[in-house]
Amino acid sequence: MATILDKIIEHKKVEVENQKKLVSINELLTQKRGRSSYSLKANLLKEGASGIIAEFKRKSPSKGWIDQNAISTEVVPAYEHAGASGSSILTDLEFFGGTSNDLIEAAKLVKLPILRKDFMIDEYQIIEASKIGADVILLIASCLSPLRVKELAQTAQEYKLEVLLEIHNHKELEHICKDVNLVGVNNRNLHTFTTSLETSVDLSGHITDDFVKISESGIASGADIQHLLSHGYKGFLIGESFMKTDNPGRACEKFINSVKYE
Repeated sequence: MATILDKIIEHKKVEVENQKKLVSINELLTQKRGRSSYSLKANLLKEGASGIIAEFKRKSPSKGWIDQNAISTEVVPAYEHAGASGSSILTDLEFFGGTSNDLIEAAKLVKLPILRKDFMIDEYQIIEASKIGADVILLIASCLSPLRVKELAQTAQEYKLEVLLEIHNHKELEHICKDVNLVGVNNRNLHTFTTSLETSVDLSGHITDDFVKISESGIASGADIQHLLSHGYKGFLIGESFMKTDNPGRACEKFINSVKYE
């Protein structure tokens, strides 16, 4: 039986081919990037960094709309003001209600490193990410072979983009390669959609210090951050808990202030 991830990838293949017809690879290569580049890895390793990567997300496949009317040019600068170390912006329309324009417009207003959160399966998307102002791309081990991760990560490095590789289990550790900069452990089980921070704890000792470790999903409190810090995590991707409030920037600031960084 096809999982939601399978459905997303099948849709993404069609979407990418259609986009290539609209804007050819040659046209894409002539486009100018509209902002400077910022390093998420460096930001997470800075002394006094909050480590929070605050996400801009309108909806999710499992929960539906979170905030249909959210505006990236309001939310992302508010995250920067709150003290986030980076921002993640969903650019998938069909399943997450996001667009490339959400990233393009928000990126102009901030000096935060920005992760293009999408389902990257083709070099075209990586070149596109560099042109629209992203600093980091996401590669999801669950939908790519280790060889494909390596190929896409090498392309990202050619275009001066950092690579966040997302893994979920021990098997996916084999996807880690030298062209990856950051390794994210997603605490959400892709089959049951339940979350457990113990996934991050369990995998932390198997990820070498060559890579900055990021914990994703299910982070709900300052105590959670402290627990993850003790296991070597430097980054913490948080989305829905901020986005479902009336003021995501304020929620982010309040959360950061609740963490006792030691």
